[in-house]
Parts: sequence; C-alpha cells; structure tokens
Amino acid sequence: NKANPGANAILGVSMAAAQAAADATTLPLYRYLGGAGARVMPVPMMNILNGGAHAGNDVDLQEFMIVPYGADTFEEGLRWGVEIFHALRDILTEAGLNTAVGDEGGFGLPLDSIDAAFDLVMTGIREAGYVPGDDFGLGLDVAASHFFTNGRYELDTLGETFSPAEMVDLVAEWVETYPIVSVEDPLVEDDWDAWVSLVERVGEEAQILGDDLLVTNEDRVERAIDSAAATAVLVKPNQTGTITRAMSVVDTAQEAGLGTVVSARSGETCDSTIADLAVALDAGQIKICSISGSERLSKYNRLLEIERKLSDFSGSEALPS
Repeated sequence: NKANPGANAILGVSMAAAQAAADATTLPLYRYLGGAGARVMPVPMMNILNGGAHAGNDVDLQEFMIVPYGADTFEEGLRWGVEIFHALRDILTEAGLNTAVGDEGGFGLPLDSIDAAFDLVMTGIREAGYVPGDDFGLGLDVAASHFFTNGRYELDTLGETFSPAEMVDLVAEWVETYPIVSVEDPLVEDDWDAWVSLVERVGEEAQILGDDLLVTNEDRVERAIDSAAATAVLVKPNQTGTITRAMSVVDTAQEAGLGTVVSARSGETCDSTIADLAVALDAGQIKICSISGSERLSKYNRLLEIERKLSDFSGSEALPS
C-alpha cells in the first residue's frame, strides 16, 4: 500500500524512469507512453473561481470551471479561456471586489450565494464575447466531503443543511439551470447509493466525475462501473503511485465507456508530465486548473508544444454524456 516509501516518492521515480526511457528512444514522452494512439489534444477544464478549502472565503463549492468544448483546437480553447479570465478580473476590479486568487489560481472573492458565483462566471463568458452552453460549458468541483457532517451536507453559503437525497436534488437543480457539463465530487465519497441516484437523474446532461469517490484506484473504479455510480474518473498519478498504474486505471475506465480527466494537484511544481500523459492516454480532458501561476502555465505551454505535432482536438466528444 506504499506506506513505507510513500506514493509521492514512488511517483517521482516512476516519472523519471518514463522520461529517461523516452529520451533513450528519442521520442517525446507522450509518444513513448501512448504510441500511435497518442493523437488527440484534451479539452481543458479551467478554474476561474475558487471556494471551499482552496480559497478561505464563504463559498462552499471548491471550484467553478469553464470548459471550452466549442473551440476547434486546443490553442483556440486556451485563448478563449484566458480572455474570459481577464474579462472576469476586469469585472471584479470595476466592482471594487477582491481579485486575489485561491490555491487553484481562480479568483477567491467572497460571495453571498452559490447562484452569484454561477452568474459571475456566466457574465465573464459573455463579456469576453462567447456563448455559455455553446462555446463553453461550466464545470464544478463541489468537494462535498468538506461540508458533510453527521449525515448531512452543511452549506453555509445557503444557510441550510441537506440530506443525501436533498443534495442530489440540489445538484440536479444546478445542472438544469446552468450549462454545467461536469460535476466533480458532488457527494461524500462513500455514499454510493446517492452517487447512483445522481447519475440516474443527470448523467445524460453532465458527467458525474469521481475524485474522492475513486481516488485513481482500480478497485473503486470497477465498483463504480458495476454500480453505475459515476460517468467519469479523475486521474491523479500521485494517488496511485506510478505512471503504469495510472495508465491501467484509465484503460479500465475507457473500456467501460467512462470519461477520463487527467488532473493536476494543489501544491504543483512546474513539471509538465501530466500534459504528455493526457495526450498519451487519449484521455480527452485535462484539469490543470487556472490560467495563472507558473506551475499551471508550464502544463498549458507543454500542450501547446504538443499540438504543433497533432491536429485532433477532443472538444465536446470527450464528455461522456
């Protein structure tokens, strides 16, 4: 279980070995790992508003993201996202609001409601000249485990608590109201029945993405497949320890028709391995988080380099719904 050396230490060795092998064969890392199948650029999930534990503000939900699935290329989608990020900063500045960023690089301003956060993201998209639900979808990282206490979800922003069934209703309401295409960790990680219920309710409209639920663990992914508890898997290599095991989790998910999102972590370095990994695995989606901070930009820049060799962009086809 990696308790002695630790998954992070093992992963560093695994990444170094993979890069050394790629260098020895004079292949780029994405081609060495993925072979001829490494051909599609992932659609980025781009954080622009932070809440929860990553921002220290009064917004319960952890991340509000934009997904440029309407773009024709990765480069175009990235440019659109940058334009929205700056448009949103101008909106906040003009309103005299805080433009400091949270751990994931999105703006971490205080807001009085969850709907206000949604509306602010929608306004940013429109101010930049794009159409919500056409050019962009919205992505959420609810991180529900952070506000689950004594069997109920305590949403301070709303001043209410919710049972698991009521939380399913609330998330479904968000999906029905806004052009949300991805919901990560909408429920606590071991409430499998509620996850199944949410997939039944909105799984055709938005991908239900497991991070805390699945922790890049093949056994948990197989359980989610068998029970239809999620429609997509967040893949964090340091959760599973090696590049090989992360690739195995992706293979298992993709064979079952689940979407896959290769993801960065909080406390990232400027290493860009996950950019190559997302292309190598034909993951379809990548979550680097915001368009600020060198530890994030290094990965976007690496993807731009890779795109010079490739032409396909996953766009909306990457979303399992």
